[in-house]
Amino acid sequence: RRSRGRIVTLGSPAGDMPYPCLAAYGASKAAMVLLMDTFSCELLPWGVKVSVIQPGCFKTESVRNVGQWEQRKELLLASLPQELLQAYGEDYIEHLHGQFLHSLRLALPDLSPVVDAITDALLAVQPRRRYYPGHGLGLMYFIHYYLPEGLRRRFLQTFFINHC
Repeated sequence: RRSRGRIVTLGSPAGDMPYPCLAAYGASKAAMVLLMDTFSCELLPWGVKVSVIQPGCFKTESVRNVGQWEQRKELLLASLPQELLQAYGEDYIEHLHGQFLHSLRLALPDLSPVVDAITDALLAVQPRRRYYPGHGLGLMYFIHYYLPEGLRRRFLQTFFINHC
């Protein structure tokens, strides 16, 4: 507060929109954004600026490491109670896993939009409260906030995960 500094945090659009199969991840990102919004209000009298970067999907190490996602799927299959495994079926889990990996292949390789957003949030005289680096995020937010729920759900399922 004394330095009138900045708080810059990385979030995710999954904290704003109900991405199929990312409930826990999205909930944690939504909580972080709410915390940052609260900090923004509480620290305003001291001139502390708060920004959240909510990038699209970029080729970070966790996206590149397909083996990690394969291990997590195998761990899920091994630890899932038999009753749940029968209810969902191994084919269903394999199908969702394949679609998840397909969506990761669409990740953008050039991280410079994220770096530019972070730099602007740290150095701009009047930084934005939200940054959305990445292709298609404006369209996604438009669909989420302005189209009927059925169209929104269909969009997310078409471009992210579609149930078998």
